[in-house]
Amino acid sequence: MSTSWKPDSWQSRIAQQQPIYENESEVGSVLQSLASLPPLVTAWEVDKLQKKLAEAAAGNAFVLQGGDCSESFDDCNAMTILRKLKVLIQMSLVLICGSKQRIVRIGRIAGQYAKPRSANTETREGVELPTYRGDIINRSGFTKDDREPNPQLLLRAYERSALTINYIRALSEGGFADLHHPENWDLEFVRNTPGSRKYQELLESLSDSIRFMEVVSAGETEQLSRVDFFTSHEGLHLLFEQALTRTDQRQRGYYNLSTHLPWIGDRTRAIDGAHVEYFRGIRNPIGIKVGNTIASDELIDLIKVLNPENIPGRLTLIHRFGAEKIASRLPMLADAVKRSNLNVLWSCDPMHGNTQATRNGFKTRSFDDITSEIITAFRIHKDCGTRLSGIHLELTGEDVTECVGGPANLTESDLPRDYRSQVDPRLNYEQAMEIAFLLAEEMKSPA
Repeated sequence: MSTSWKPDSWQSRIAQQQPIYENESEVGSVLQSLASLPPLVTAWEVDKLQKKLAEAAAGNAFVLQGGDCSESFDDCNAMTILRKLKVLIQMSLVLICGSKQRIVRIGRIAGQYAKPRSANTETREGVELPTYRGDIINRSGFTKDDREPNPQLLLRAYERSALTINYIRALSEGGFADLHHPENWDLEFVRNTPGSRKYQELLESLSDSIRFMEVVSAGETEQLSRVDFFTSHEGLHLLFEQALTRTDQRQRGYYNLSTHLPWIGDRTRAIDGAHVEYFRGIRNPIGIKVGNTIASDELIDLIKVLNPENIPGRLTLIHRFGAEKIASRLPMLADAVKRSNLNVLWSCDPMHGNTQATRNGFKTRSFDDITSEIITAFRIHKDCGTRLSGIHLELTGEDVTECVGGPANLTESDLPRDYRSQVDPRLNYEQAMEIAFLLAEEMKSPA
């Protein structure tokens, strides 16, 4: 692979999962506008996250990454953003109290607007139209106009991302995450659920500990009043990512300043493909989704291309095998990476390998399969002498019915009651909190 790199050098490679626009001049005008707009994050924030990821890979922290499978422009409102933040903060608090580790909070948020799809077209009642690929590309309505890729949506995605991340920053810095006021994080529709009661008991215990700590330290501790919160999304739409790629003022190279942590999907990780070519040149910490089709030598080659200097915190491997296949796939990959002495952070995505279709046409995931994959992942990493240092979840702060099972024992017949996702099913609040308590228990076990 050539050592020369520019933000557009990916354009000489085969780019999978990209939209085909009819009006190239309009695309060029939109990209020029994007390139002149302020970045969404800063290089200093990106570097800060990489240091935290290096700490997590060394066993001194744990990464909680979660959010929507695909964000919607329509959901860019204060309540929806607030609920996502609330459930992630509540989960992180459970993990902190249970595991006694620092938690790195990363949302699938403020840019998760593009989704890879297994088919280019969709047919309904004899009508065939392009597949919905996320709000940054087209719309979910089943009309020709909705499904036509529209370059103006790139600007809409930038605007929605900017509004979202600015609101998150204001909340994080303005006292919303203050541990002295956990009532800020309540979700009104779950106050009497079993998961909520368990969480309230934990809060009471934590409040006692905070009061004791402040008495002995003669004052409030500053770090209890705010949290660091980082953003992430799949860096799928390469024209958009290129337009937000900027040089650092410190002359340290190029950063993708559309997000703190972009990742490469399992469908676009070809070592000679456009996505790997683009990602190898940016200074962000990056993720790779690792699925069932990758071989050990392929993974090792991919790691060396994307992190040739073997920098800690640079690369997160997010494995997504499914409950049935993780035991046969993960051990050989973990062993190969360990034998090669490569610095990576291992994270588990227990969602994507466990998707199934119901008889009535809904995509869903079994809560039991999700928890089984998590438990198996911890065991395998322990047996291999590696460390599971993160979790990658698709979840929402809304009271949806998209995944079956969990504390409320949802069944297939419950799915139509409140199924909102346009793409993949997400954990609801109760299911997400149950996962948090499960993770806390697993993290207590010695590595």
